[in-house]
Amino acid sequence: MKVLILHQHFNTPTQGGAVRSYYLAKALADHGIETVVITGSNKKKYSVEHVDGIEVHSLPVMYENAFGFIARSFSFLNYAWKSFQVGKKIQDVTICYAISVPLTIGLPAIWLKRQKKIPFIFEVGDLWPEAPIQMRFVNNYFLKSALYNLEKYIYREAQSIVALSIPIREAIEKKVSHKKIDVIPNMADCDYYLPEVKNPTLQEKYSAVGKFVVSYIGTMGAANGLDYLIECANSCRKAELPVHFILCGDGAMLGWLKSSAEKLNLNNITFTGFVDRAGVKEVMNVTDAVFVCYKNLPVLETGSPNKYFDGLASGKMIVTNFGGWIKEEIEREGCGVACDPKNPTDFVNKIKPFISGGETLQQFQHAARTLAESKYSRKNLSSIFAGIFSS
Repeated sequence: MKVLILHQHFNTPTQGGAVRSYYLAKALADHGIETVVITGSNKKKYSVEHVDGIEVHSLPVMYENAFGFIARSFSFLNYAWKSFQVGKKIQDVTICYAISVPLTIGLPAIWLKRQKKIPFIFEVGDLWPEAPIQMRFVNNYFLKSALYNLEKYIYREAQSIVALSIPIREAIEKKVSHKKIDVIPNMADCDYYLPEVKNPTLQEKYSAVGKFVVSYIGTMGAANGLDYLIECANSCRKAELPVHFILCGDGAMLGWLKSSAEKLNLNNITFTGFVDRAGVKEVMNVTDAVFVCYKNLPVLETGSPNKYFDGLASGKMIVTNFGGWIKEEIEREGCGVACDPKNPTDFVNKIKPFISGGETLQQFQHAARTLAESKYSRKNLSSIFAGIFSS
């Protein structure tokens, strides 16, 4: 068997960022399946390299988290066309695995199916086009209709579908019937991220000495609703609580967030910019609670954000500001709290019982790690994923 993975944003652990597609590819390679990845890169030239048994083709397709909707759309279409051109030259492919978002990743998969008779499995990490439509990035009636039709077309053409959450699977089932849909959520790397005693040197580095630390790690885009986190930091300052926020990442909203923090004289926020995986591990060391933040939109409640699973693996309490399956899970498992997205004072009230770092916080953190090991272990989910290709 030879599997071709199409994913525009393939990252290795040393690069940082989301590494799900690396772990999926590695799972196949470890099971003796020849694995080829076609990804995008900000480099100027096409290149091929071998990484941990995976053949990685990098296409010169510019993409930045700070891109606006038009620039992103152009990047997605550019990748779709170039990945098809490279993909059709790769010989003896048994099956293609196309990882969205964006939805347009389904186009080269369909083209390869048409031209080379290669079936494909389509992975749905976020519901497109529903997400950009609810975010009001797409308002034109005809464009909406075209995107919804493309979504259904890709689902119908796929041999099977992998959804990253049960709500995503349920949404897809309403679009297409009698389609095999596996649910494989994002993974908790329980070998790399571990519950640790706080390192005094790192506490000094991140201005976290004697503080209850809340960390946000990930993209800082419009969908993440981080204006709410700024409001929470301001509410904590007014309440004179020893809470410090660490924001790691970049994106279109980073400049605005920094400016807002400066205007409010918030000295209880540290912006680190993008950090690699080793940097994330440092931040996790001094963290008490991981904040998983989104705008208050129904479609954003269905996702499977990496930051949630890294937080669980690190044994950190989880804080959210949205509903859906994650809210239900953290409340059921006793590993986190959900705050009112319209009232930052609710964050202050919810976090107060944990600030002293006593037994209650320890119980929540232990429950987080237990959930990571029992339900989201990378090793277990990797084996389940590889099993899809041998079934």
